[in-house]
Amino acid sequence: MKEGSKYQPLLEFLRGSEQNEITLSFAEIEVLIKNTLPNSAKSKRAWWSNRSKGALQASAWIEAGYRVENVDFDQQQIKFYKPPNQFQVQLKGDTVLWNAELIKALRLHMGLTQAEFAQRLGVYQQTVSQWENSAYEPTLATSKYLNLVAVQAGFKYINRD
Repeated sequence: MKEGSKYQPLLEFLRGSEQNEITLSFAEIEVLIKNTLPNSAKSKRAWWSNRSKGALQASAWIEAGYRVENVDFDQQQIKFYKPPNQFQVQLKGDTVLWNAELIKALRLHMGLTQAEFAQRLGVYQQTVSQWENSAYEPTLATSKYLNLVAVQAGFKYINRD
């Protein structure tokens, strides 16, 4: 992040936090940065996307180790989530057994909504939601595909055995 960016105070605030999830209102963010958020931040989900290139605001939370998990325009608040650096996984043969936490972490690591993640995997958004809520787990074939997607995305995990 460039020195002197107006989002530097947000970076420092998040970096100093010990919480895995933080919800901030637009007003709280404006107090932190001693500036108003642009109109696009108050109306466009894309402004809050977890892209690391070309967006100073995203650099602030990404460098602090956070991702935007939820944008609530009605409540005017943002939920930041700090994914662990590594996840422990269970294997069946050489295939990771994907669980709710791991699937959500991969999706957030990729900076995708459930709908975008579902589209990437060729499944319904409802399916991703059910996985993330532990309603059911992916098939072995889908788990193998998730392994490929995770490798391509640079997602790190360690074997529990």
